[in-house]
Amino acid sequence: MPQQTREKQETQDMAAPAPDCPPAAAPALAQSWCALSALHGRIEAHIERALQAQHDLSVREFSVLNVLSEQHDGPGGHLRMHQVAESVVLSQSATTRLVTRLEERGLLSRFLCPDDRRGIYTNVTSDGLALLVEARPTHDGALREALQDAAQRPELAPLVTAVESLAPSE
Repeated sequence: MPQQTREKQETQDMAAPAPDCPPAAAPALAQSWCALSALHGRIEAHIERALQAQHDLSVREFSVLNVLSEQHDGPGGHLRMHQVAESVVLSQSATTRLVTRLEERGLLSRFLCPDDRRGIYTNVTSDGLALLVEARPTHDGALREALQDAAQRPELAPLVTAVESLAPSE
């Protein structure tokens, strides 16, 4: 086979999808997912920087404090560690390590479940609540800033609109 014909055939082979690999069924869906992932990453990084700079608190630490602050003493009012992990989208082991760090800082305390001695609950301490109250305006302001910045990017603007539409009217 002449060199030009072989190169043309190789180019066609590279351009054509492999027989075992069907073409992307929904490239628009994949692009949308990438945009959503980019929006999340931008927002989280912006909030992280603000919380770290002003409160020595990570986004995950803030999230754990926030979730645990909503507990109550009524039936079903306390979360087990796997429920906390699901709420903050971390593995159970990562959540346990995070809770341990917050406990060492005096922001959380653990106690045995009164109904099931195998279970351990975690409460936010008064220092943890004070830090959460202090950090909430920083978190919320950084969230608003990140959304405003993202809204300027055409690929992210529709997602920002969707996120903003989920919030109740203030």
